[in-house]
This record gives sequence, C-alpha cells and structure tokens, in this order.
Amino acid sequence: MNFLIIASTLILAAAIAVASSKSRKSAAAMEQEFWQRERAANNTRRKPLDDLDYIKLPMEIFPMELLEDIPKVEDYRQIILSLNDQPIVNFTGLTNTELKLRYGAPNITQLTTYDQNYTLLARTLQQWAQALYDNGYEREACQLLEFAVSTRTDVSATYRLLCRIYQENGTPEKIGALFPVAQSLTSAMQKPIVRILQEFDQFSD
Repeated sequence: MNFLIIASTLILAAAIAVASSKSRKSAAAMEQEFWQRERAANNTRRKPLDDLDYIKLPMEIFPMELLEDIPKVEDYRQIILSLNDQPIVNFTGLTNTELKLRYGAPNITQLTTYDQNYTLLARTLQQWAQALYDNGYEREACQLLEFAVSTRTDVSATYRLLCRIYQENGTPEKIGALFPVAQSLTSAMQKPIVRILQEFDQFSD
C-alpha cells in the first residue's frame, strides 16, 4: 500500500513538473513573439490615414434644446460640439502594436487621440441618452442610442437601454437587427452584449 502511495505521488509530481515546464516555455514563446511584433511595429513607416473609418457626427439628431436646465446635459452638449471638429475613429479591440503595424509607428500618437475621441463620444452618447430617457424623451434617447450602435460601440448599457425602448414602444423585432453588430465586436464586451440581446429577444415573440 505504501509503495502505491509513494509511486502515485511521484507520478503526480512528475506530471506537475512537466506541465509547469510546458507552461513556462509557452509563456516565454508568447513573450518572445510579442516583443518581435513590437519591434516590427516600431519600425513600421508612416502610412496614409485617408482610409480610416472616420465618424461624422449627425448634428441634426442631437436634441440641443432639451433639458437645458440640467448641468450634466449641458456638459454632454458641449462635449458633442467640441468633438464635431475633431477626427473620431473607433479602434476598440486593437492594441497599440496592431495600430503601429497597420498605420506606422509615427502615427500612434495621432491614432490614440482619435480613439480617445471615440471613447468620449460613446460614453457621452450613453449618458445623454439615459438622461433623456429618464426625463421622458424616449424618441430622442433612441436616436442617440441607434447612432451609437451604428459606430459599433461596446458600451453594454447602450444596448440594454435600446432594447428596453424597443420593447416599451412595441417594436421588439428591432432587437434582432442588433445581433450582427454585437457579434462583430472585437472587444471583451462582445459576449456580454450578445447575452443582453438574447435576454431581451427571448421575450420578443
């Protein structure tokens, strides 16, 4: 009996050692690959940015005249006005290394600014839409949310609120049109957003 216990312990220890060695080698290989890509990215020459998917703000959908007495809403309006003159690009899901490989290392600061503008836009659209919805302006909130989705936002609250509005307005069939957008997202929020849509969609029939 003691021999079996000792033998089992030795086999288990050996298996753990082998697995640990493989894990270390795998981690080392991944790190080496990362630094190779990073070096290649840093040596990538500047490329034209003409083909970027720039986001143009449809100023006609923004309800500038509503809720003027609410300071936060005034902040949202000012943010949109300031972004209207700025380049906005959604790079969600892309790393700096990938951006440098695709567009050139010298462009990374510029590209980061474009992406930060998008992050601010997506957050502002959600917050503004929520304020509109909470104050009874569902139609205006829906416009902002639908525009946000058209830019492929990965703000989960945007999809949740839009689904709620669709249901409350008696148009739950519109939820189905959100699935292709959600499924095409490349960020970590892709699966949670799809689950949100599934939760609402199951009550749409």
